[in-house]
Amino acid sequence: MTMPSLQTMRLGPHAAHVESAFQQLQAQQFLSRLWKRDASLWAADGPTQKAIRQRLGWLTIAQAMALHAELLRRFAQEIRQAGFTHALLLGMGGSGLFAEVCGSTLAAPDGLRLVVLDTTDPTAIRTQQRQCPLKQLLVIVSSKSGSTSEISALSKYFYETFKSADGHPGSHCLAITDAVTSLETQARAWGFRRVFSLAADTGADVGGRFSALTYFGLVPAALMGVDVALLLRRAEEMVSRCGPDGPIGDNPAVQLGAILGALAQRGCDKLTLVCPSALASVGTWIEQLIAESLGKLGHGIVPICGEPLREPAAYANDRIFVELQLASQPDEAITGHLHALEQAGHPVVHIRWDDRYDLGGEIAKWSIATAVAGALCGVNPFDEPNVQESKDRTKLLLEQYAREGRFRDEGRPLVRDADLAVYGASGPSSPGSLTQCLSDFFRQRQAGDYIALLSFLPRTTALDCAAVALRERLGERLGRATMLGFGPRYLHSTGQLYKGGPDAGLFLLLTAEEHEDLPIPGEPFTFGVLKQAQALGDFQSMQQKGRRILRIHLGGSLERSLERLASTLDDAIAALARR
Repeated sequence: MTMPSLQTMRLGPHAAHVESAFQQLQAQQFLSRLWKRDASLWAADGPTQKAIRQRLGWLTIAQAMALHAELLRRFAQEIRQAGFTHALLLGMGGSGLFAEVCGSTLAAPDGLRLVVLDTTDPTAIRTQQRQCPLKQLLVIVSSKSGSTSEISALSKYFYETFKSADGHPGSHCLAITDAVTSLETQARAWGFRRVFSLAADTGADVGGRFSALTYFGLVPAALMGVDVALLLRRAEEMVSRCGPDGPIGDNPAVQLGAILGALAQRGCDKLTLVCPSALASVGTWIEQLIAESLGKLGHGIVPICGEPLREPAAYANDRIFVELQLASQPDEAITGHLHALEQAGHPVVHIRWDDRYDLGGEIAKWSIATAVAGALCGVNPFDEPNVQESKDRTKLLLEQYAREGRFRDEGRPLVRDADLAVYGASGPSSPGSLTQCLSDFFRQRQAGDYIALLSFLPRTTALDCAAVALRERLGERLGRATMLGFGPRYLHSTGQLYKGGPDAGLFLLLTAEEHEDLPIPGEPFTFGVLKQAQALGDFQSMQQKGRRILRIHLGGSLERSLERLASTLDDAIAALARR
């Protein structure tokens, strides 16, 4: 089996199983059926097949969007000439992640400085609003459905902010959405500078997490000075290599998908993404694609992104490592570490880019690979059946708050310790202390479990860094794969895996009171209340699914409370070893 020069694999004892997956795909005529949009590859019933066919526009979207590349270049030039220097993209999940990737890998010095605001956190909103004078700020309202609750609240807030500042709020705003959505109607009524409607302009229907190479990713990219035409050419080149005519064994996307699917079925379900800091954001895009596409029906591949590398002996036999680097600027420390992992028998895939514009091809490749892995694992990668659950609970909580001015369903804490209160179920017995509570909780761990830290704390640099450190601490002391999600962002990404995937996670959800809140124009609740409702809604949804989860509410000085929590976790984990 030959491999392309920029993608190599070292699979050790798993090679035979991957070869078997190739044979299965060949017998199914997978490639020809994929390009014919044969939805029976993933579903047997007619309605589901119809829904899948309506979401396969991403297969040819690079070619379709290439016709709009010059328009996007001219539009970006027009925006710069209008005096805008900064942009805020209001978008959740697939509506914002690729813009974030482009910002960290391809942004040009003469482009707008763009930040993705994918949160209802008052601290983050206030911080980003202050980054430049309002007259130089452009706001991009991005929502495929046009009705995403977070984006609706944020758009109202910024529209009123601009209205108060200069009386011409629409001139500061543009919208990206599908055709005939409530956002399109609102944007036109509010006089937005421009509305980009994907389906209306291309005729393509593309699911959110597969929409990177559409207006949702390319409009922000163009504003940042990215050469959109070149990015799309790289994508088209990869699509050509992954088309139906070449040998399946030489198809880089099928190779990657076969590896992921075959190894997941053998228990190697922790896809560990290893990237240098310059490409780290690519990992967050892959994280959403894999988690939301494949985490359902009790199945799932768990994407591990941003976790520090450990010595080979510290890993269980449930990992596959995918290394992504620039061929011209390899990080030798990463290369050496991955070689040691290969020598220890861990499966490793190496991906090398010629330059950063290979990002376009990588997006196309991973999209096809995800479709392949879904077929091998027996799941439909184009829906997200569990995402709505937390949204529904959040809506009910907000309706309750509007009636009563409070949340009634928080429950009684298992234990209180100074400024920490713990909610949920830690084990069969009633804990007498915070240490015992946490120790009982982690005693539930089983082989193959991962640990996920989910933070709804205020988004400050100090608290974000503390959450990262706490994740690393948990991974080191418990020897498990770890994930870190910031709410409500993760609800549109890994949240599908947490609720729809296998019961293989132990979750710590962190919340706190908002000391400096912000109002939402026209709503009976604030951004802080909305964020708290989202946290409680997801907590309740996870409990209803029987997930092992604790909610830890922090009070007082949040930095000191996190230090207290970290110290108590050390004691709790040490207590595990003594029993």
